[in-house]
Amino acid sequence: MASSIIIPWIFYIQILAISSKAIAAVPAIIVFGDSSIDSGNNNYLPTLAKCNFEPYGRDFPGGTPTGRFCNGRLPPDFVSEGFGLKPIIPAYLDPTFSISDFATGVCFGSSGSGYDNSTAAILKVFPLWKQVEFFKDYQTKLRAYLGDEKANEVISEALYIISVGTNDFLINYYNFPQRRAQFTIPKYEDFLIGNAEDFIRKIYSLGARKLSLTGLPPMGCLPLQRTLNLKNPHSCSEERNKVALKFNEKLKVSVVKLMIELPGLEVLYTDVYELLSQLITQPSQYGFEVAEAACCGTGLFETGILCNRLTPYTCLDADKYVFWDAFHPSERANKIMSDEMLPSLKLAFL
Repeated sequence: MASSIIIPWIFYIQILAISSKAIAAVPAIIVFGDSSIDSGNNNYLPTLAKCNFEPYGRDFPGGTPTGRFCNGRLPPDFVSEGFGLKPIIPAYLDPTFSISDFATGVCFGSSGSGYDNSTAAILKVFPLWKQVEFFKDYQTKLRAYLGDEKANEVISEALYIISVGTNDFLINYYNFPQRRAQFTIPKYEDFLIGNAEDFIRKIYSLGARKLSLTGLPPMGCLPLQRTLNLKNPHSCSEERNKVALKFNEKLKVSVVKLMIELPGLEVLYTDVYELLSQLITQPSQYGFEVAEAACCGTGLFETGILCNRLTPYTCLDADKYVFWDAFHPSERANKIMSDEMLPSLKLAFL
């Protein structure tokens, strides 16, 4: 009788030990990209691509507008928490944080950025090459803080989240003539894929080994794109959704290519297109009431400075909306998508 009680407890303790070891296998979350993950780096830039003002952040702990394009937290925050790390990934340029905070998670992302350097130039934000420079600077500080051996372990075992690409199409290609004069859409996709591969090779050369690479969302269904869809008002732009799907297919091929080319590289492609599409097409199944428009203002076009504390009609409960502003998901949508991602991330990297 006694042994039947003791053995399960011993087994339970062993499971706890294995779980603790597994969670420790990802010592930090390191983030690159655009407004889908930027936790406030653009606050320190003279750019319109910032949101460090109300009502942004109204559901963030403390009700603080941190610079996240959301009413609350972003996917990297939830992923970090899901891996047993801190619930908030700080922006690298935020002076209220130091290397002791960044040692377990840091964001180099910049809202308005893209795989194409000319995309970042439009809104005067940090391109990916500059984000890589921040990563190099971070490594220097990390080695001074932890010592070379421990810092190298953090760098090689960290999970790197990369989420970027939407702005290359929605801010750059469709709005400015330069790239359209140079490239057809398929050729521009190829150009971006080449840039994505070069970026991954760069961070690989700096020690990154575990990557979560996010594809494009159903960008034709973002509220702003519905508003701009003159052919079929307030409906998704199927043309732009098809572009996102084609780009994502090319990105998946690129992932396989890079893992063959670069020894020890592990890349998990994260299908945000499918995740967000489910929320948009079946909102009631996830407890949402509105998917076509956003919470902020009319929900049709407001984002960034157009979504401010004086903006009329902003909803009272963002949890009922898939989108917070006309370009970005609500915190609750981010949480649901992150929860869907976590099992695959843990299976791949723990």
